Amino acid sequence: MHSNDLLPAATAMGPVMLKTATLSALVPWYTAGVGLEPIAERQVGGRRVVELGVGGRVLLVLEEAPDLRGPNPSDAGLFHTAILYPTHAALAAAIVRMSQQPGVRFAGTGDHAVSEAFYFADPDGNGVELYVDRPRETWTWRDGHVHMTTEYIDPNAFVQQHLERGAFGVAQTAPVGATVGHVHLQVGDVATARDFYVDALGFAETAALGNTALFVSAGGYHHHMAMNVWNSRGAGRRVDSLGLGRVEIAVPDAEALGAARERLTARGVAVADDGAAIRFEDPWANRITLTPVG
Repeated sequence: MHSNDLLPAATAMGPVMLKTATLSALVPWYTAGVGLEPIAERQVGGRRVVELGVGGRVLLVLEEAPDLRGPNPSDAGLFHTAILYPTHAALAAAIVRMSQQPGVRFAGTGDHAVSEAFYFADPDGNGVELYVDRPRETWTWRDGHVHMTTEYIDPNAFVQQHLERGAFGVAQTAPVGATVGHVHLQVGDVATARDFYVDALGFAETAALGNTALFVSAGGYHHHMAMNVWNSRGAGRRVDSLGLGRVEIAVPDAEALGAARERLTARGVAVADDGAAIRFEDPWANRITLTPVG
C-alpha cells in the first residue's frame, strides 16, 4: 500500500462516546475504578452528557439516553474500549481500585506478548480492557504482522509485583499519559471490515485470526482498532441503541484529514464535513469521527 493511502504514523485514538440509561452508575465506575476524572458536564437536548478523562484530556463521553434499548449480544457495536496506562504501577493501582467496586464484573486476563491486559464489564455490560504495553523493541514482527497471543496473568501476582503505595495508599486516579489505546468492535464479517478500515480509512493490517478477527493500526502500533465476529457473525447495520455512540480518531493535521476524506468518498462512503472534523459510519453503522490535532 502506498504511504498516501495510509493514516499517518501520529494517528491516535480519541474519546469514545457511550450511550447509557444508567449514568449515575457509570460515572462512579469509571472514576473510582478506572481512575478517570470528571472534566465537564453539559445538557444536550435535555439529556446529561458527562466527559471523563485525565489531566484535562477527555477519554470517555457518557451520554444519557434513557429511551434507548440495550444492544443484543449478537449486534454489531462495541466489543471493548481499551484504556492504556503508561506504567505497570498505574495499571496495578487500577486493578486494586476495580477490585473494590461493588459487584464488579471481572472478565479475565491476557498476556498478549505486546501487552498485559485485564478485562471487565461496566455496569451496562460494555467491555472494558485495562492494559499496559510491553516495550516496542520486544514486539516480534513477521511479514508486516505482529505476534500476539493470550496467556494467563495471575492478577494477585501482578499487583504484588507492580503496586506502588504512596503516603495516602493506592493512587485514586489514573496518571497523565493514560489514554484510549485501542477500540475493539463487533462486526458482521472480517473481509468487509478489511475493505473499510484498511483500504478505505487507511489503517495498516497488523494481525488477523483467520476470518474471525482483524487488527489494524497506524505507525506500527500493535493495534489501534480491532474487529471480530465472535458473537456477531452476519450482523447487519445497527439501530440506535445503548452502548457505543461513536469512536473518535485523532489525525495530526488538516492534510491527513483531507486525505482520509478523499479515500473514503472515492470508495462511496458518505462523509459529513463541518470544516473541523469528518463524520461517517462503517458498514455496520458504527459511527466514527476523524479530528485533526493541529
